[in-house]
Amino acid sequence: MAEPRPEQAVLLLRLAGPLQSWGDQSAFNRRDTRPQPTKSGVIGLLAAATGHPRHEPLGDFLGLSMGVRVDQEGTLLRDYHTVSDYQDRPLPQAGVSAKGVQKPTSPAKYTHITQRFYLQDAVFVAAVAGPKPLMESLAEAVTHPAFPLALGRRPCVPSQPILLGLTSEPILDALTTQPWQAGEPARAQFERQHGRLAAIDRMVTVESADGDQILHDEPLSFDPRDRRHATRRVTHLWRSIPTGFDTPVPPSDAASAHDPFALLGW
Repeated sequence: MAEPRPEQAVLLLRLAGPLQSWGDQSAFNRRDTRPQPTKSGVIGLLAAATGHPRHEPLGDFLGLSMGVRVDQEGTLLRDYHTVSDYQDRPLPQAGVSAKGVQKPTSPAKYTHITQRFYLQDAVFVAAVAGPKPLMESLAEAVTHPAFPLALGRRPCVPSQPILLGLTSEPILDALTTQPWQAGEPARAQFERQHGRLAAIDRMVTVESADGDQILHDEPLSFDPRDRRHATRRVTHLWRSIPTGFDTPVPPSDAASAHDPFALLGW
């Protein structure tokens, strides 16, 4: 007789901050970002919260399901970099000699131009589903993280609070019923244009076996020497969600804690 499936729960996270960067491919001179959080980035955030070492197998983090709702799209920012040798020597190239020493650039190149792309002023709701005991432990870890948390890349610091709560609803239902999480400037602009409407349409991305898009962001290993990802299928939907204008939000301990980004409207 098959063992009963453990009770499932959905962890809801608010991912917001001045900058986010959710890349699913890496190159030396260009780091792109996807328009919404990647699964590898969100699982990486949760792993950091628990203090999970990068070189260790992912274990319980494998097989979790995820959905994302875009509450505030944000805008794309390009960060322009130049890289030079501080002693004004020619930069090496990627290729190495037979002795394992990097070859010099030919003709000599003294500056590399690199570009980094970020989302600025974006807000997302991420829903991660898995066994209830694991989700409860992750909720505790997110509020008391072992390692600093980041929105895709290390310099992208999240605003507070990150944890929205736990629910027993399926991912799509949870992302439909959770009130709109946009920052105060976006909410004020919406109110000026449309009034205090009870609902707003937002895009939701959920995993689906017959999804129409394939993403290569399913994490298998975060080991720096053996980073591996698999593909997953997702589908994009539009859902009408509550704005929260007609529901007073009671203060909570997390909301009343010091948040250095509060004055910026996140």
